[in-house]
Amino acid sequence: MNFNITLLPGDGIGPEVVTEAVRVLETIASKYSHTFTFAERLMGGCSIDKYGSSLIDETLADCQSADAVLLGAVGGPKWDDPTAKDRPERGLLALRKGLGVFANLRPVKVHPALMEWSPLKPEKLQGVDILVVRELTGGLYFGWPKGRDLKDGRERAVDTLEYYDYEVRRVMELAFTLAKGHRKKVTSVDKANVLESSRLWRQIATQVGRQNPDVELDHVLVDTASMKLITAPASFDVVVTENMFGDILTDEASVLAGSMGMLPSASLSEATIGLYEPIHGSAPDIAGKGIANPIGTILSSAMMLRHSFKLEAEAAAVEKAVDEVITDGCRTADIGGKLTTRQMADEIIMRI
Repeated sequence: MNFNITLLPGDGIGPEVVTEAVRVLETIASKYSHTFTFAERLMGGCSIDKYGSSLIDETLADCQSADAVLLGAVGGPKWDDPTAKDRPERGLLALRKGLGVFANLRPVKVHPALMEWSPLKPEKLQGVDILVVRELTGGLYFGWPKGRDLKDGRERAVDTLEYYDYEVRRVMELAFTLAKGHRKKVTSVDKANVLESSRLWRQIATQVGRQNPDVELDHVLVDTASMKLITAPASFDVVVTENMFGDILTDEASVLAGSMGMLPSASLSEATIGLYEPIHGSAPDIAGKGIANPIGTILSSAMMLRHSFKLEAEAAAVEKAVDEVITDGCRTADIGGKLTTRQMADEIIMRI
């Protein structure tokens, strides 16, 4: 089978980890007789430097015509000016909107061999296997009006938290579908005691829950959810929430696994195209040193194989290889080892 993949390595350690994920995908292509064609484009700070824009129209068009997009990371101190006309993160938001990827999937599973790297006690981590489904193209990040102005002689900033019923329903239906392949429990996270948007969210969650009686539905306020992620993380199965809550909660959940470098994500659209990226940032402090953990990006490529290409056996082969390298004690610096980015990928490739 033939697939076209647009690569957006981005900034910082992005190019380093994407390079290793491509090597893993090339190994899969060789073993299973597929053809993956890669086209590399600029997005983020590097695109601002070359084109004056974090995401140019031509790059977006290339992503839209691909079968899937693999992203590294964007941003860094060089472009971290809050008054700047364009920022790397603006390109990421435009990419998500342009691809129509409305749901971000972030699995959080704690490997037994890495429990010592989590700040939580091992007994708290037993059985942790969470899938967070974050709504990705609505809410505060995209609502309108947005901006700054002067009112009554004072500078004012405005962001609008806006959701339509269909935006909530489609991500909720996806969460219930995914839960049927997990432990059949959905936790819907909102702030319905304060926010009108959350009351709509809870209303629709309840409706979709009634249509899926074989899946347990639990409503949890976001402040309670943030506490339970630390005190009782194993109580969660599939968690579904709105854009900003999901952004915060998934970063909190990442510490359960011991390192942000371990965790992948998939952003899915109603079509087959998806955007795949590790949850970590560009880590400019270690960029160019060859010590970044490539596992999050490699596991993101496995999610690409599963969700966009429907290659379950190939996805499972990558995940099994990653599981084996961790069990065998292979470690990059973030999880207490000395392997380089390339060496960790070599170990994974050797086991595929």
